[in-house]
Amino acid sequence: MQLEMAGIDFHTAPLAVRERAALTAGQAEHILPGIRAADGVEGCVLLSTCNRTELYLCGAADPAAVLREALGLPELSAVLRKGEDAARHLFAVAAGLESQLPGDGQILTQVGSAAALARRLHTADSVLDSLFRRAVTAGKRVRTETRLTPVPVSAAHQGVRLAQSRLGSLKGVHAVVIGNGEMGRLAAGLLRDAGCLVTVTLRTYRHGETIVPAGCAAHPYEDRYAVLEGAGLVISATASPHCTLLQAPFRTLRRPPRLLIDLAVPRDIDPAIGQLEGVQVCNLDDLGQLEDSGNQEERRRAQDILDEGFEEFRQWYDYRAALPEIAALKEALLDRVRHDHAYGGLYGAQDLDGLAWLAVGKTVDLLLGGMKEIVSPGRLEACLEQVKKGGKP
Repeated sequence: MQLEMAGIDFHTAPLAVRERAALTAGQAEHILPGIRAADGVEGCVLLSTCNRTELYLCGAADPAAVLREALGLPELSAVLRKGEDAARHLFAVAAGLESQLPGDGQILTQVGSAAALARRLHTADSVLDSLFRRAVTAGKRVRTETRLTPVPVSAAHQGVRLAQSRLGSLKGVHAVVIGNGEMGRLAAGLLRDAGCLVTVTLRTYRHGETIVPAGCAAHPYEDRYAVLEGAGLVISATASPHCTLLQAPFRTLRRPPRLLIDLAVPRDIDPAIGQLEGVQVCNLDDLGQLEDSGNQEERRRAQDILDEGFEEFRQWYDYRAALPEIAALKEALLDRVRHDHAYGGLYGAQDLDGLAWLAVGKTVDLLLGGMKEIVSPGRLEACLEQVKKGGKP
């Protein structure tokens, strides 16, 4: 199988390395065409999330070298997967089985978005396009047909769980959420439901356009340090390439928050803040240390679904790979029938039934003669049914 993947994830690289390799959608869009233009690359898809950056590639190029050059990180130590191993890995990723938070509800959308970007930029070849489509389909089945965790899982859910484990009851705690994107709004809503008094920082506010979760107050992002005074908890979840909170201004607070949880990659919160007395800073790697409540029986069911999806892809790939041989086989069979008709003198030129029987008989005999080791009544019955259907799937 001419398919390879090179990348890093939370298993193989610490957060400090992952954040250097993390890409926004805009950055991925900028570098993908260059990857596709590299020597030996026939198709490519780039997947970048909070916990992984992976390049899927078809062709003769070294995906690890291509990825390092594209990211500008010559020292990056990437894991390499080839052929079926790479394909199976993507199926598991799409289903959330390889996520730092098992059953992660966001990864399926992220895999689909990576494939959609590659299609729009015409960097994905037919193999990668089929692989990603089938992986997303299998991931959707896992999401709807299994229950990997008893409750929905996302970084926001785990962030609130972590806050509860560190602070106890959150009822009445003043919580500040920096970031009003999807993750920030989800975190704000979960904190509100847990009994927090929630304030969300906003870079801009347009009445009727900016969505602030019901029951949450809003505060200008530019004046964010002021609203931190006296707060008990901070969750930051932005797509900013720079820190949202720095140690120098934070240390001037008279009553700083006791717990700060960073859900962003690259990190939003300056790790040096965690060096201040009485202040805890947690990041995504800390979320992964919470007890896994996954159901092993549901995981087995999920794996069965992924195996089924992979097998469909493998059959598609094998048939596609065999197309040149199929064309050559048809030509050889035609030549053989012509030869036997011309020199056998069995039928007249107008004997169409005889010619058809000759062609069919020779074709079947020659094909089965080359597949004796795999011929069985069951396989022949399947072929017979396919013939009866006229070759329609």
